[in-house]
Amino acid sequence: MTTRRRRKPIRQPDRLRRTSTWAGVNKGEPVVVEGTGLRSAQWEFVAHVTNTKTGEEWVEVIGGARGDRKTRSFAPGRIFAPDTRGVRGPSLADAPRLPLG
Repeated sequence: MTTRRRRKPIRQPDRLRRTSTWAGVNKGEPVVVEGTGLRSAQWEFVAHVTNTKTGEEWVEVIGGARGDRKTRSFAPGRIFAPDTRGVRGPSLADAPRLPLG
């Protein structure tokens, strides 16, 4: 007879603070990541993470080249709102999207 070991839930270190909203973007919303070298890549926002001990921060996204669903992390200054008119403004770190109304 075999016994099963219960898996302990993965607990995040106390020094990491994850939020599913950041700069007016919510989890699952599309974002543009600058400087990946991937043409026509599509990304979705996952979380903004801050290391409370060091002050370091990054943005987690999921996606990539067509059909990919890889999770990657980037500096906040590389994350932009999707540009509908072909004009890219400042990054979301520099100019967050503000809610309308």
